[in-house]
Amino acid sequence: MEFKSSHECSVGVELELQILNSRDFNLARDAADLIGLLEKNSHPGLIKPEITESMVELNTSVHRNHDSMVSELRQIRDAMVTAAERLNVRIAGGGSHPFHNWSDRRIYPTERFKRLLDVYGYLAKQFTIFGQHVHVGCPGGDDAMYLIHMLARYVPHFIALSASSPFQEGQDTAYQSSRLNTVNAFPLSGHAPFVQSWSEFVAYIDKMRGFGIIESLKDIYWDIRPKPEYGTVEVRVFDTPLTVERAALLAAYVQSLACYLLAERPHMPSPDIYLVYSHNRFQACRYGLAGNLVDAHTQHSVGLREDVLATLRRIERHAAELGNGAALQALAADIETGRSDARWLRETYKRYNSFNDVVRLQSDLWMGRAAESP
Repeated sequence: MEFKSSHECSVGVELELQILNSRDFNLARDAADLIGLLEKNSHPGLIKPEITESMVELNTSVHRNHDSMVSELRQIRDAMVTAAERLNVRIAGGGSHPFHNWSDRRIYPTERFKRLLDVYGYLAKQFTIFGQHVHVGCPGGDDAMYLIHMLARYVPHFIALSASSPFQEGQDTAYQSSRLNTVNAFPLSGHAPFVQSWSEFVAYIDKMRGFGIIESLKDIYWDIRPKPEYGTVEVRVFDTPLTVERAALLAAYVQSLACYLLAERPHMPSPDIYLVYSHNRFQACRYGLAGNLVDAHTQHSVGLREDVLATLRRIERHAAELGNGAALQALAADIETGRSDARWLRETYKRYNSFNDVVRLQSDLWMGRAAESP
């Protein structure tokens, strides 16, 4: 298994999105029609099916900085909005649909998704949750393994900054991000094994194949995993944000942080990061930026909000060199003022006392119809 070299610190994004009916804003089974219509019209990026018929996945091309990323995301969004309006459906971001029932979902009819239903049963339908994946380019496999273990410390940052799934099946979960609780149910979720070279990683994958546990890396749902065919490291813990603009900010943060880690190598990877990993991940899911993080390197606890802001200052030079300086300043301003997607969703429900209205308004946000973003 060869790791295809790619331009260091290039970035690409995948977004899983909700398809809604325009009556009560429940999930709709229109993925095939939406994809078919989009295939007839020219647009950047790719739109692909996801595991159930109420989801689609948006893929961008490869970018060097935030400005080109957000420009393409807006173009893809606009193409999707045009197609959705022709079908009389709506599109929304957010990590979970606030009131749908998982048992109503239908698996998208591909061989791979049917096999997942056979293997995982009801979990496949419960996987109607929506995430953002960020790919960062690496020059080689050893660099990718280093980056995977170093980014693991920052997984709580990514969860807290993207949290947009406070509701499940008409209930407030008390979590900022409840989406990852569904991911946790899969046996091949969690974190990568602590192997430090590409050759060690290949040996691990070969052994897992030999056991018959996996067929390929696609069977693994780790929070961060390598994508050797692209030459990237893929960060998978983000909830899908409510706007494409927020998605681009989060991608710029991962890109700038990865560039800092690869360039400065501030620490050597340590297995200790995985001793505190589940604790830190839970804190971010449950409390968002109000949670705490145990730093395995210093063995001290620090507030997540303070740690993110300190990290943004630390990587400022690398962000500026990439052209991401203004984007990360905007992200820092949101943190300082307490703006977040999960907070907006809860405040919107409190204002309207209707999940239908919450979904209608979050759809307005993603489709670019709202006057003001969260």
